[in-house]
Amino acid sequence: MKKEDIRIVFMGTPEFAVTILNKLIESNYSIVGVITAPDRPAGRGQKINESAVKVFSKSKGLPVLQPTNLKDETFLKALESLNANLQIVVAFRMLPKVVWQMPSLGTFNLHASLLPDYRGAAPINWAIINGEKETGATTFFIDEKIDTGAVILQSKIGISATENAGELHDKLMHLGADLVLQTVQSIEVGDVKTFTQPLKETKTAYKLNKDNCKVDWNASMHAIYDQVRGLNPYPAAWGLLSNGEELLNIKLYEIRKHSESHEFEIGKLILSKKAIKVAIKGGFIELINFKFPGKRQMDAVSFLNGFTFHENARML
Repeated sequence: MKKEDIRIVFMGTPEFAVTILNKLIESNYSIVGVITAPDRPAGRGQKINESAVKVFSKSKGLPVLQPTNLKDETFLKALESLNANLQIVVAFRMLPKVVWQMPSLGTFNLHASLLPDYRGAAPINWAIINGEKETGATTFFIDEKIDTGAVILQSKIGISATENAGELHDKLMHLGADLVLQTVQSIEVGDVKTFTQPLKETKTAYKLNKDNCKVDWNASMHAIYDQVRGLNPYPAAWGLLSNGEELLNIKLYEIRKHSESHEFEIGKLILSKKAIKVAIKGGFIELINFKFPGKRQMDAVSFLNGFTFHENARML
């Protein structure tokens, strides 16, 4: 098959997907259409917000479809009219069978983990939260279930001991772009070899919510540290500060570990002119960068200049 015979429909929404789409365009593959999320109101003014993929696609003159219902007959006819023979999915939605089985060359997805580990919504975050030393990216042909299809290619990457989710996201974004390109090239030359994933998974990338983003100050020092960096910059780990009669929700972006024996109660705040520390098992967690409700993100020194802590202040 020649490169010009491949007609691609690309499906994606966030900035992560833009890098992959741009890689395909720069490699002179034909993108006959782009499917992305509908525009949504966002922010205080509820201004209509277009997805990063839509903004980029418009700048490149690519046709864009934004279905609310992927089984809608009008959308399916529009998708079929694009006459694509390959569909590529990056950070989009679960597709119905009528969509993913449409192109003759199949529909493949890029997932930011080494499948079968970390199937699900937040693989980048959970790899760090769980203290993994490596992760990677996987391309696979989509089937009826989530992230279970036949694996085409995988590529590994290391995770440093201080890396946060934002930094790993950017590394995987570029790794993923290269992997998608390699996958398309394999399809082009008819050299695709797949392997079936084990259905059983050992680690899951659960959807992030308020409960699993809350810091448990009774957890180990390493678990707390990994949770905070695994949720930085988004959605951010959080803790509840009891300050006299106030209960304040603090978003935590950067912390520092201090191994040290002490006899303080877990959660007790230890304050100095330049530092805020939380007593935990076997030491302290120093709050380096954080955000209080209605305030900007700031460091401890800046915050201590304008805030009064109660003598019994503690993290719950």
